[in-house]
Amino acid sequence: MDTITKIFEQIDSVMYYPILIIVMTLAGIYFTVLTKGVQVRLFLESVRLLMEPPEDKAQVSSLQAMLVSTASRVGTGNIVGVSTAICIGGPGACFWMWVMCIVGASSAFIESTLAQIYKRKDANGECYGGPAYYIEKALHAPVLAGIFAIFLIMTYAVGFNLLCSYNLQSTFETYSFYDAKVTPCIVGGVLAVITGYCLLGGGKRILKITGSVVPVMGILYVLISLIVIIANITNVPAMFTMIFKDAFDFKAIFGGVAGSCLIYGVKRGLYSNEAGVGSAPNASASAKVTHPAKQGLVQVLSVYIDTLLLCTATALMCLSSGAVRSEKTAGAPYVQNAISTVFGSIGPVFITLAMVLFAFTTLIGNLYYVDNAIIYLNHKKKPSKKFTTGFHIVCVLVVFIGAIVPMDIAWAMADITMGGMTLINLPSCMLLGKVAIGTLKDYEKQKKAGIKPTFKAADIGLNEEELDFWK
Repeated sequence: MDTITKIFEQIDSVMYYPILIIVMTLAGIYFTVLTKGVQVRLFLESVRLLMEPPEDKAQVSSLQAMLVSTASRVGTGNIVGVSTAICIGGPGACFWMWVMCIVGASSAFIESTLAQIYKRKDANGECYGGPAYYIEKALHAPVLAGIFAIFLIMTYAVGFNLLCSYNLQSTFETYSFYDAKVTPCIVGGVLAVITGYCLLGGGKRILKITGSVVPVMGILYVLISLIVIIANITNVPAMFTMIFKDAFDFKAIFGGVAGSCLIYGVKRGLYSNEAGVGSAPNASASAKVTHPAKQGLVQVLSVYIDTLLLCTATALMCLSSGAVRSEKTAGAPYVQNAISTVFGSIGPVFITLAMVLFAFTTLIGNLYYVDNAIIYLNHKKKPSKKFTTGFHIVCVLVVFIGAIVPMDIAWAMADITMGGMTLINLPSCMLLGKVAIGTLKDYEKQKKAGIKPTFKAADIGLNEEELDFWK
């Protein structure tokens, strides 16, 4: 097991430094410059579009599609991922998460806009699509599209779900009844059973569940974090000094890059908000909108909600509390210790409940993406009921196994598979960036003229016959 862990960690280190950090930074800057900072410039328009109802109430709205992507983004990484980054990488990881969030939000706009342009329509009139579809159709690279779909399945059915299950069981370590040999099995078993039951509901049920749970759990968690921060308000100035001092301590960063606050900030920020990974476009493609740029703008908000709101809430709550940071407390224990400074023994219980909700929505949102990738690999057709049932059983087993694997393997698996997706999706988006940027210009032109933006492929130089939905 130690040998396997070391191999995974070595692959993980090389993938993120120097490869991924360079690709992500270049893509983010490239998209930010070409869109003239769309993620900041059109922020208010993003908020307005979020509440815009679909023309057909039977179809998926921008809000519903955003909630599905947020359900996958908002998860255990917002608590355990941030805590791990701060404890192992240092307080400066928080700053680098902010930077990658703002820069990466432009990548989120591009990938979701492309997903809308190249989406398809099934026999029932419902939309579907994602990176595999625009890689195949626009880049004429079906083999690469297939590899991306495989990476997506490995990431969301295996890597992320292993980690999600591990993170949840780790919150029980603080309780006296925790038994390292028994408790993980019980937690994994219960979570696996609940996940299996929910999988029987299908896509529409996923939308309904996430639509009701995500906003409640997100708002409540932020409120509790604010209470802790306010209770420790005298520590706030020193906290920000510590964050910025550590973030710009380049001597320490380049002295041990792989374990620095910079790399941990990038890793955990990407794991949490998934901007540029290629996951959210699968949900974005399902939205029924009059113009592709609308869904691209809405997805920018999802990235902000995840990182600037929820991840920041965790980071500031922990750092302001004065709780001791160490590798031993990395993960749920550090957050539980922080909240206990104000709420006492009730604090850890709240974190456990929040983790249960976060884990649940993450697992359901993840498997929504997986279903889309399987349909792509099955020649754009839904697989047989027998195959689907068998695959879901495997997914349920993965959830159980995740609760009993070592932490290092769980994190490395998630990082590696997610990195593979990103290394395919971001370069593809850069090659197709002009299409998405042309779509944005078309949207702004119509808005400026006082016209309700409606997309026509010919207006941006695309052949309508090459598109499926927008014919």
